[in-house]
Parts: sequence; C-alpha cells; structure tokens
Amino acid sequence: MRVVIFGATGMVGQGVLRESLLADDVESVLVIGRTSTGRQHPKLREIAHADFTDFTAIAGELVGLDACFYCLGVSAAGRSEADYTHVTYDYTLAAARALAEASPGVTFIYVSGAGTDSSERGRMMWARVKGRTENAVLDLFPNGYAFRPGFIQPTHGAVSRTGWYRRLYRVTRPLYPVLRRLFPGHVTTTELVGRAMLRVAREGFSQRVLESRDLG
Repeated sequence: MRVVIFGATGMVGQGVLRESLLADDVESVLVIGRTSTGRQHPKLREIAHADFTDFTAIAGELVGLDACFYCLGVSAAGRSEADYTHVTYDYTLAAARALAEASPGVTFIYVSGAGTDSSERGRMMWARVKGRTENAVLDLFPNGYAFRPGFIQPTHGAVSRTGWYRRLYRVTRPLYPVLRRLFPGHVTTTELVGRAMLRVAREGFSQRVLESRDLG
C-alpha cells in the first residue's frame, strides 16, 4: 500500500505516520507539508510544499497512491469564519481534488472531529465548516471517509502543536485509563486513530462517517 499524509507534523498526523511506517503492508509513505517531520525511514519521503491551495507543481507525485490520510487542521479559537474556512475547507478540497484526478481509486480519510455538523446549518462555526468539508470529501470520493475522534490522548511521543492542548494532555496523561473506562466511546489515542486509518484503508468500513467509538 502506498500512502500520502497531509498534516504529519500535527498530533494525529504523527500517530498515523508512526503506524504507517510500522505496518508491513505499507510499502511507501509520502508526506506533504511545509515543514519536515524530522523522521528518517527507508519508507518515508517528504515533499516541502508552500501553497496548499494549488498542487499542480507536484501533481505527478500523487499518481498511483492507495490511501490519503488528511490530518491537517487548526483550532478555530480566535479565527474568523473566513480564515478558518480557508484552512479547513479550501486546503482540504485543493488536496482532495488533486488526488481525485491523479489517483481516482484512492481511499481518502479526512480527520474531522466529534460534534461536526453535517447539516452545515448549526450555530457552531467550526462544526459547520467541518461538516461542509466532510460532505465535499464524501461527494468527491467513492472511497472517502470522515473520522470524528473525541478526546485523543497522544502516545509514543506525539505532541500537539497547540500550547494549551499540550498543557491539557500533560494533566490528563495519568488519568487516561480512568477516562477510557468511564467514557469508552469518547476517548482514544493517537495510536488507535492511526491504526484505525490503516484498517479502513485496507478493508473499508460499513459507514462513511466514523465516530470516536468506531476507532478502537
């Protein structure tokens, strides 16, 4: 399996990158991002790309891929709807359209979030924008999926790029086993999310929107 990862320097992206490099059936991992992951591995190749609204210059690199794990995202805190939409919707759809043309059979997995609003009409700005993005991805790809994890505990050295998230995770790390027992359908880890992505890329899933409880 040949996979491409967007957002591999983020917390979820770090998790799926690790699991992809460990998986015996993944023969190559392409990472597209603005900054390097800092990882070295025989399977791994990275492309530095600045403009996430236009992938024309690297379209040839997207041919023949089996799976895309799209983990790129930002917090909506302090952002206008236009700014959040630009990063969340415009970036995602630019990558998705480029992949749909270059590798039409690709399985495209978009990491969304618990509470996403599929109707696109709710009161929460971030949930509307995520819902619009999910809907567009699912319309574009016959093998498209949206992952909606809830609380994700970073594992195996994965680190959030958001400062207050890092502080939260330091506090909750010792509590994770308790949280997992109390809220099994809402709590997961970067390892489990990464493994779930690979499982869906291999086998598909009975539904196209996966909630936290579906991620293992």
